[in-house]
Amino acid sequence: MSRTLTLPQNTTRQQPTTPLKNVDKTNWIYRAKGKVERIEAFFSGNAYGAHRHDSYAISIALTGMQCFNYRGASRFNEPGRCMILHPDELHDGQAGTELGMRYRVAYIDPVAIQKVLQGMALPFIEGGISDNPKLCQAVCNVLGDLNNTLDGLEYQDAIYDLAIAMQQSTKTHQKSHKSHDYRAVQLAQEYIIANLNQTISMDDLENISGRDRWQLSRDFRALFGTSPYRYLILRRLDKARSMMLTGVSAADTAITCNFSDQSHMNRHFKKAFGLTPRKLTASIKVTRPGYLQY
Repeated sequence: MSRTLTLPQNTTRQQPTTPLKNVDKTNWIYRAKGKVERIEAFFSGNAYGAHRHDSYAISIALTGMQCFNYRGASRFNEPGRCMILHPDELHDGQAGTELGMRYRVAYIDPVAIQKVLQGMALPFIEGGISDNPKLCQAVCNVLGDLNNTLDGLEYQDAIYDLAIAMQQSTKTHQKSHKSHDYRAVQLAQEYIIANLNQTISMDDLENISGRDRWQLSRDFRALFGTSPYRYLILRRLDKARSMMLTGVSAADTAITCNFSDQSHMNRHFKKAFGLTPRKLTASIKVTRPGYLQY
């Protein structure tokens, strides 16, 4: 049976609500189990420095207000709306009121979206905020029961609904008439994943994809939201983050993930996630304080 999360306060804009009593007011992050990265978190003040990652960030506010700088403007999200940030777009994050902000967010790989869109340009949500009921519900379906994993048919249905809702909420697919070689980009992406610990050159990607490097780079950006090099670095960072969350030292992680040293890894880490490895691992909690059930 599908697990559905409804919007906390319908689909109309509301003023930030007062957090529940006895909720832990210290900053924390709870990571749900499963292959889809889904978290619930609480932050007061500044949460994340400026950073960019090559995944969609889809989010709903539970209490308070999410404020962030995105594409040259200050923006905010509150209960009743949803946030969809485009891959590789610089942004930060902070609480918009003294109450802090409690929210849920999932990071969706554009590769998963492309399995639905099959080579169409990635959808772009203007301003990163939407109150479209269909899109908000698709986001809520992904951010449903964090106590259970989102996988199998439920995962596939949720991603399909999200991709279609995003596509219908943007004009990108209506304006784009360029032809992209989806198969060539897939081959390059699969090669990168299979060789994360190796040195990869554009010559390698040209050979494996059969596509000229400039055309391949253009198509890779259009279909997966970032460059082949950035995709490689961020997959290494994903691996590094997983290792450190299991207790592996930063120094050992840097070597295993093919960074030149720990400092090199840390610089890339903060640029991608907005937090240092130490701050991220210190914020992770096994259970959610003051669990909210909808």
